[in-house]
Amino acid sequence: MYQSLGYPDDRLPSQTLYHMGTAMIGTRNYAIIGCGMMGREHMQNLALVEGANLIAIADPDAGSRKEAHDLASRLGQDVRLFEDTATMLSEAKPDAVIIASPNYTHFDAVKPVMETGAAILLEKPMCTTVPDAESLAVAASNYPNLFWVGLEYRYMPPVTRFIERIHAGEAGDIKMLAIREHRFPFLEKVGDWNRFNRNTGGTLVEKCCHFFDLMRHIMRDEPVRVFASGAQDVNHLDETYDGETPDIIDNAFVMMDFAGGGRAVLDLCMFAEGSAQQEEISAVGPIGKLEVKLPVGEVTWSPRDKSGPFVTHVETPPDALAAGDHHGATYFQLRDFHDALLNGTDPLIDARDGYRSVVIGAAAQQSIASGCPVDISFTAKD
Repeated sequence: MYQSLGYPDDRLPSQTLYHMGTAMIGTRNYAIIGCGMMGREHMQNLALVEGANLIAIADPDAGSRKEAHDLASRLGQDVRLFEDTATMLSEAKPDAVIIASPNYTHFDAVKPVMETGAAILLEKPMCTTVPDAESLAVAASNYPNLFWVGLEYRYMPPVTRFIERIHAGEAGDIKMLAIREHRFPFLEKVGDWNRFNRNTGGTLVEKCCHFFDLMRHIMRDEPVRVFASGAQDVNHLDETYDGETPDIIDNAFVMMDFAGGGRAVLDLCMFAEGSAQQEEISAVGPIGKLEVKLPVGEVTWSPRDKSGPFVTHVETPPDALAAGDHHGATYFQLRDFHDALLNGTDPLIDARDGYRSVVIGAAAQQSIASGCPVDISFTAKD
């Protein structure tokens, strides 16, 4: 019954996510670095992946550790909590480590994990600066174990089905791609680290790396030029932290030219929480137009012959929806990560993807600051 629902790679869940079949036989021990909001989302989703055994969490913040402890108790996870990463790695010796600490810590947090040789899922953005992302991409290219970057928006089931149909050629060679996210402001984080560009890389790196990765993935091409316009017009202007006012932008238009002649645009607004749909993506080719909308989960096909539109609803399992704030994407990404870990296969989203999403975001931030188009170049080895 699930063949029409659009789960990644057609490896579909049964009626309950807790029984995934032979593809998931085998147990591996996991640890998480950082148990803030995203770390706890990973906890909830690991509980849905058969054979993914969470054994340890490290976080220097006592409040976050307390929340993780309480969540682990509710989930039935037997987890040791550590204040520092080094002790956790030496004592727990996990097979795989998920790094979900604040953005600005990623570059340093991943180093001791790489020294252990454990499999790694590094949350987005891979790093907050291009030099750090380039350095890490080079190091990861020689890493003997799984190195995966958490750009999970590809894994939202409606988006996955939308991309499958594009890649099947339903609309033809895509000439125009548009992504709109109209959403709520940045949430409160421990220490309010996400209020400043120096900690996040800037809004277009921090959160929009997801969309730039989607653009590359959908177009199956690389951008060569970006022009962006954006500002901090509404959010966080009345906040101060140690005498500083936040400097993260809350709205932008970002337009990109791709090497093959296609174009893509991002429309971001972070003071539009009243919107009926948070994300809308449209792709137009010479045959017609495909669209996907979230959270409604609809994919719409509008052929040029005007015989449409044809609307398909793509279900996301309720357990996956309830386990986080990313429309089931975290579960499906962890499922594929665990599968790759068991089978020794390559990551589906690798350090090259992570690096390039940071480069694009940083170029867009530069374009806003300069008011000029910025050429995009990737210097890290593939």
